[in-house]
Amino acid sequence: MDILRFDDLIAQGRIAGRRVFIRADLNVPQDDSGRITDDTRIRASVPCIRRALQAGAAVMVTSHLGRPTEGEFKPEDSLAPVAQRLAELLGQDVPLVANWVDGVQVEPGAVVLLENCRVNKGEKKNAEDLSRRMAALCDIYVNDAFGTAHRAEATTHGMARYAPVACAGPLLAAEIDAIGRALAQPARPLVAIVAGSKVSTKLTILESLAAKVDGLIVGGGIANTFMLAAGLPIGKSLAEPDLVPQAQAVMAAMKARGAEVPIPTDVVVAKAFAADAPATIKAASEVAEDDLILDIGPQTAQRLAHQLQAAGTIVWNGPVGVFEFDAFAHGTETLARAIAASPAFSIAGGGDTLAAIAKYGIEQNVGYISTGGGAFLEVLEGKTLPAFEILQQRAAQGA
Repeated sequence: MDILRFDDLIAQGRIAGRRVFIRADLNVPQDDSGRITDDTRIRASVPCIRRALQAGAAVMVTSHLGRPTEGEFKPEDSLAPVAQRLAELLGQDVPLVANWVDGVQVEPGAVVLLENCRVNKGEKKNAEDLSRRMAALCDIYVNDAFGTAHRAEATTHGMARYAPVACAGPLLAAEIDAIGRALAQPARPLVAIVAGSKVSTKLTILESLAAKVDGLIVGGGIANTFMLAAGLPIGKSLAEPDLVPQAQAVMAAMKARGAEVPIPTDVVVAKAFAADAPATIKAASEVAEDDLILDIGPQTAQRLAHQLQAAGTIVWNGPVGVFEFDAFAHGTETLARAIAASPAFSIAGGGDTLAAIAKYGIEQNVGYISTGGGAFLEVLEGKTLPAFEILQQRAAQGA
């Protein structure tokens, strides 16, 4: 993807003394008292900020936090806890600035955090007037927030249109590179794992991938619908019988290309959805009417693990069973460890997927872990993300 990169501007010596505006993704979870419970996104944003400071820029950073009402700032919407954590990580003061749209005071070598951008009226609708006013604050606009790249908002899209220079920060650039490596020019075989509770929420992803991948592994409730489509019993398992024709169409599209959607041959079932429910391994053809399928069986898991270990590229979105319950986690763990052991380039995204990666401690063995849930899913759907599109346009214009 042809975009201007912030690291290129630094290498060219174009940063010193410039006003740099960084749109980061600092939308971190907090407890009821406002304490940050996971600072992963803040830590991921630090390299871009630090590089800008080291290059001598006057740095402004903003992000959304939660879902504030535009024009109605409330204390729980404040980025104050983020400013405190960012200061600790950077080792320097990070003043928090409110009401910043019409002017920000910051000197070269200093950084300020601009209060929750989604409080500004017109942010979510990508209002031109707001975008122009904010773009006028800087010499260089940097988007380093992949998690919001699928949204055309004033700080993710409008500013990139009107700023003197618009570029991708290192985090966003890394996402672009990883996605391109996995989907645009993948090493073959390309295997995708798409799992979740409903086919309906990921139908367009499945249809898009069916035209690209060599193997499409489905899991969770999605797999149950595909099992129905293959004529197998699923008992009282979560599924969407009305989407069986669409599942059959995906299977047919894959088969026509000489590819496959491997259907489970054995499953792990229980009579109730509970962590302490007795788990029973059954052949997929022998699921009883009162059974709940909560995981793939060991035979299926080993077959899929073998397929993953032979892959050239792996795209992973979703656990294949109820991995939160240890009795029904074997399938997800087997696939996770197969991905970790595979020589393939792997890219993983989505909240449940990241939780599984953390549970099994394989972070260092996954090629790239995506920071954006919704944005990652839209890429898998084959959509062009607004943040990518505008940066490409600006690069084509030479800005």
